[in-house]
Amino acid sequence: MSFSLISRSKPKHRAVDEVGRLREENHRLLTQLFGARDHIAVHEQQLADVRAKRAEAEQVVVCLAADLDDRTEERDQALAEATALRAQLAPFLAAEANANAITVPTSVRDTSRFEDQATAPIDVSDFRTRFTAGPVVSLHYSPQAADPAHIPAPAA
Repeated sequence: MSFSLISRSKPKHRAVDEVGRLREENHRLLTQLFGARDHIAVHEQQLADVRAKRAEAEQVVVCLAADLDDRTEERDQALAEATALRAQLAPFLAAEANANAITVPTSVRDTSRFEDQATAPIDVSDFRTRFTAGPVVSLHYSPQAADPAHIPAPAA
């Protein structure tokens, strides 16, 4: 019996196959490495852009803060000047108001005519005693509604 007739269920592990597998793995890792390098380069560029924009923004903030301080100082000076001018103008305004004052004599009601006489209070005690039972009830549907002279009897 010869050895060539014996078949093996597993193929032999040859060095050439392992070298091929290692080359494929090396190629895959190099591809990842170059991709990561490109990715890092993009992120470093973005970081540089962000840092430049941040520096520019900080410079703008410093300029705006200086402008705000200048405007605040100008406002305070204008308020102080307006207060001083208002104090100088107050006597002139008071003198003008006194010179142009509208004076009206005290009013006295003339009651010499009959129409202007004061009236006495109206006596409503009769109404109070008549309607002490409660609210006025509508008699629209009652038989007494036909008689306009009918007045309901007082509550007992």
